[in-house]
Amino acid sequence: LTPSLGIWAFIFLSFLFIMVANGLVVSAVIADRRLHQPMYLLFCNLAINDIVANTNILPRVLLDMLRPPSERVVTYPECVYQAFTAHLLATGVRAILMVMAFDRYVAICHPLRYSQIMTHRTLARLIVSAWTVTLVLVSVLLGLTIRLSRCRLLVVGLYCSNAALFGLSCESVVVNNIYGLTFTVVLYVSSVGSMVLTYGSITIVCLRSHTLNRKALQTCISHLLVYLLSLFSGLVTIISTRFPQARQERHLASLMYFIIPASLNPLIYGLPSKEIRNFVFSVFSRALPTQTCNMKVNFFTTNKL
Repeated sequence: LTPSLGIWAFIFLSFLFIMVANGLVVSAVIADRRLHQPMYLLFCNLAINDIVANTNILPRVLLDMLRPPSERVVTYPECVYQAFTAHLLATGVRAILMVMAFDRYVAICHPLRYSQIMTHRTLARLIVSAWTVTLVLVSVLLGLTIRLSRCRLLVVGLYCSNAALFGLSCESVVVNNIYGLTFTVVLYVSSVGSMVLTYGSITIVCLRSHTLNRKALQTCISHLLVYLLSLFSGLVTIISTRFPQARQERHLASLMYFIIPASLNPLIYGLPSKEIRNFVFSVFSRALPTQTCNMKVNFFTTNKL
């Protein structure tokens, strides 16, 4: 990415917003016992995921944009760690969104049994299972790449990824490509399939019933928007890799995959929630009077002098 003050400022401000917005969501869910419900705990999981994913990528990108190309150096272990973390968190988002889809299915289609089915123990098992499957799949993905010998030193891209790592090898990467393609297809098919099944059932129930929980439907809309945003961002990134000549656009698309969902997610599922809104307002209302008081003290002190 060509160094530019405007682009650097945009990435920096986006990073700050992501940290603050997602941090407020996590704090609200932890602080308010009324939000200790499966859907909000899953939203909290997504917010933590967004914080870690962007911390893994954006600070180094910002530093590299300030350095001359000759000083943009990364060790192989650091590159492997960054690639592993990026793929783990990106895949984990899909898994958590599938768990959310199941939660919404139970809430809408089986409301009377919801508290019995979606207990904290069940939720913990679903989250642990989702991250365990993700960990195994990504470990195999990166393991196939690490086994390759290296004959190149240049990492092509703004950050390290699996494709960038096996691009350092002169060996055949047919196995890597086959597994990577299978990995992507299985991930997207299972993700889209779970959404079609769960929301197909939810739609049928909605058409038959007129006494649905409005709050449950509201979280359904939030979940669906977050999923579509994640799906669209991922597809744009995948499609952009098919145009190697558009290097600048491809690099920008790879960054937007992390920035856009992490920036909009807390707004999508945070603003509709009255509890989260009240928590955010209370945080700022406690901060603003203090600042105003300090301004008045400074003003009168200046006049006295």
